[in-house]
Amino acid sequence: MILLTLALLFAELSILAIGGVASTLPAMARAVVAHHWLTPAQFAALFGVAQSSPGPNMLISTLIGLHVAGLPGAAVATLGMIGPSSTLTVLVSGAWHRFREARWRRIVQAAITPITGGMVLAAATFLIRAADHNWRLALISGAVTILTLRSKIHPLAFLAIGAGLGLVGFG
Repeated sequence: MILLTLALLFAELSILAIGGVASTLPAMARAVVAHHWLTPAQFAALFGVAQSSPGPNMLISTLIGLHVAGLPGAAVATLGMIGPSSTLTVLVSGAWHRFREARWRRIVQAAITPITGGMVLAAATFLIRAADHNWRLALISGAVTILTLRSKIHPLAFLAIGAGLGLVGFG
């Protein structure tokens, strides 16, 4: 039953993942917490692990599946996350390309951009709330946000610094 629940959850999230998996993080987190699979802090930690790993953002679904139901759960969650959206992309891409000059397509694209941005901002807000339990961590989140937006420092440098701080027990 747990594998079916994982499959249905990630299939639904897959269809909603406009702009990528990051846009579904609040819904994903609410669902896994409601099922008592993870706490908000555990979800944020798994997302951090997924982000620090090479590969696509959808690795969070694999890690959740692994945590919930071992290797079968990882496989089911991963297929649930990539299957529906990939199928939809293949089915729609021909028409999308055919109507590349259509006015309605430009309108849809213009609307999707701010919607996706809002969904990603909601995901970031959720992760900050789930992870920041003291003023030092909140300060680090704020500083990294500002530096990411205003400097040319590569995001991997921030991940490496964060890992180092975690290893020495800061936070």
